[in-house]
Amino acid sequence: MQQATTFSTPGWGQELRATLGIAGPLAAANLLQMLTYAIDVIFIARLGEKELAASALAVSLFGLVLWALTGLTGAVAPLIAEAIGARAPALRPVRRAVRMALWLAMMAGIGGMGLCLLLDPIMRISGQQPAIIALANQYNTVIVVSMVPMLLSSVLRNFVSALGRPIFATAITGMGVFVNGIANYAFIFGELGAPELGLAGAAVATIITALFTLGAYVVAIRMDKRLHRYHVFGRLWSPDWARLKQIARIGAPIALTITAEAGIFGAAAFLMGRFGAAELAGHTVALQLASLAFQVPFGVGQAAAIRVGYHYGAHDRAGVARAGWVALAIGAGFMTITAGAMILAPEWLLRIYVDPDAAANAALVGFALQYLLLAAIFQLADGVQAVAAGALRGLQDTRVPMWIAIFSYWVPGIGLSVGLGFFTPLEGTGVWIGLATGLFFAAIGLIWRWHWRETLGLVRG
Repeated sequence: MQQATTFSTPGWGQELRATLGIAGPLAAANLLQMLTYAIDVIFIARLGEKELAASALAVSLFGLVLWALTGLTGAVAPLIAEAIGARAPALRPVRRAVRMALWLAMMAGIGGMGLCLLLDPIMRISGQQPAIIALANQYNTVIVVSMVPMLLSSVLRNFVSALGRPIFATAITGMGVFVNGIANYAFIFGELGAPELGLAGAAVATIITALFTLGAYVVAIRMDKRLHRYHVFGRLWSPDWARLKQIARIGAPIALTITAEAGIFGAAAFLMGRFGAAELAGHTVALQLASLAFQVPFGVGQAAAIRVGYHYGAHDRAGVARAGWVALAIGAGFMTITAGAMILAPEWLLRIYVDPDAAANAALVGFALQYLLLAAIFQLADGVQAVAAGALRGLQDTRVPMWIAIFSYWVPGIGLSVGLGFFTPLEGTGVWIGLATGLFFAAIGLIWRWHWRETLGLVRG
């Protein structure tokens, strides 16, 4: 992002290049983060089915809490963009926003650790096997330590991205993938002079990777002249309660929105499990492919929050409109391509996760192919709602979008999933129709709000 003192609205081509310049590295970082999780699964799977199942239970709660709290602290990105748009370089406002976001990350991370430690009673209430509970607790009590450094890193990632250095996020996440692989190999199996810790070793590897990532961001910010002049680590003890409250006010609805969306997909897994193991396995593979594709519009949405926030701070109504519509076009265009791939070459995509030619996978593949067709249908809606939510966050509008998301996912979404899944012969297909319906409702509601932003008084200038 350019730090100019003039407020001339960029042309469509300029806005496209600016958005892609932020969205590309962020989307790549999101995909690399998924690779980091995949490496954990690969190493843990070598320990056995029980260890893999135990880690999956722990990560299901840990991941949800972490993702939600990342949304909470992520409200700092549009605030940074607004400050720069209003009066670049805005050293003091940006420094205070980042400082208070770091405070919030620390406080929220400690609270999040407490939430994750409720895993034991949750597993017991849900009737998990005692052996799995013991292993999951062993893993969970170690991995929670990584939450605070992960949230601090997320704040710094937003800072470098809003200041026009999103490539740092890509590079640091890529290095983290390598560190995570080495640490897993060392501490799970006792290689390279490290103790053999088994499943707990995977959690230790996560902590090491989180600390490495945080340290890498600190070094990058100190070494880069453009970033270092903000002195975001100076006077860390000095509070700015008004700014802290502002970040929390904008970020809390984002966290609840993430929880609502993640919750419906988590609930869908439990619904699919009622139909059989093959249906659940097929659902898991299809959803993994959909999630992989989603990382790109998710990155575009992050870029939209920054670009829209910049023009919002500059009181540039035309720039706000152009930034939002450009980002929506990018997200919709990409998801149209992925939808086409799911329709035209689904078996090729399935090979990323399973061998579709193996006889043992026949039932799984059959269900996955059915669900991929429905995934292709909701790809466009999923991409649009992610980008539209990001554009609205650039306007610091998060409360109403939260209610749009909660209604969409949990009324028509889960309502149709249960109704069609259990009261018609559709079963798993019915669940997926419900998921698609929830996403379409969210996309329509968020696009409507974005389209009428002027009438609703969301834009100033």
